[in-house]
Amino acid sequence: MSGGLAAVLKAEEVQPDVILLDVGLPKTNGIETARRIRRVAPKSKILFLSQEVDVEVARIALTDGHGYVVKSDADKELFAAIEAVMQGKKFVSRRLASPTFADHLDQQATVQLRSEETIKSSVAPPLVRREVGRCHEVQFYSDDSRFVAGFTGFLSAALKVGNPAFFIGTALHRNAILERLHTESPDIRTAIRQGKYLALDAVEFLSNFMVNDMPDPGWFLKVVDDSIAAARKGANGEHLRVAACGECAPILWAQGKTDAAIRLEELWNQIAMTYDVDILCGYPLESLHHEEDSYSFRRICEEHSAVRG
Repeated sequence: MSGGLAAVLKAEEVQPDVILLDVGLPKTNGIETARRIRRVAPKSKILFLSQEVDVEVARIALTDGHGYVVKSDADKELFAAIEAVMQGKKFVSRRLASPTFADHLDQQATVQLRSEETIKSSVAPPLVRREVGRCHEVQFYSDDSRFVAGFTGFLSAALKVGNPAFFIGTALHRNAILERLHTESPDIRTAIRQGKYLALDAVEFLSNFMVNDMPDPGWFLKVVDDSIAAARKGANGEHLRVAACGECAPILWAQGKTDAAIRLEELWNQIAMTYDVDILCGYPLESLHHEEDSYSFRRICEEHSAVRG
């Protein structure tokens, strides 16, 4: 298929699972074509192929796509890239995911996190800078009932005083916590009706910023900002403290992705230290009993300000 318009029409007709798209399409560029495809085939995964070995081109492309493969590396990476995007992950050619590329991403995220300007949002007040010490707590739980009780208490404390809150977790935990919150008090039920509480799917949340099985700092910050902005919709424009809790890093930990879990906790810790957001993470004790690397476990603990009993 030679042109962008033809690609858009074919995508609308077929609704494919994966679309291989050349960044340098004739008559129009592949990135603009991807934007049009997403409107007519929103469930299709877009995997870019490009001769460009350029960090900025890859970053721009991945705003509207799910993967970026350098053509000269396609023989080694294409099948892995297709498999990754089919699983809802981001994929970047290894030569762009080198330490140089990682340093560039970290630098971009650091600039955003430390900027004196607040992060802009089109739907609600953005993140605001902290005026008190960080609150990034961790809870180790032995069973689901303890998890639900601990997280419900954390969320209800925020909602009772009118602050927005959101929980990122599995369907089982989302449903259990919502049911428990409804029984807490009339004030909490009102806050939920006003949209001050959000329950987000952890796997979907992770898929928005994971690249080659590691969290991308820039995309992570954008996803967190969007989530907080959505939770603040019912706050009448006030800059309120936000309670954020969930089990994203613990899910990575349970999958054996220890480095990714630690990196994600580091990113949450930067949010907790920089902005007016209180954070709680929950790890099942069972997953820790099988962890042989005690150093990694200590690293996880060091990224938190307190351990909840």
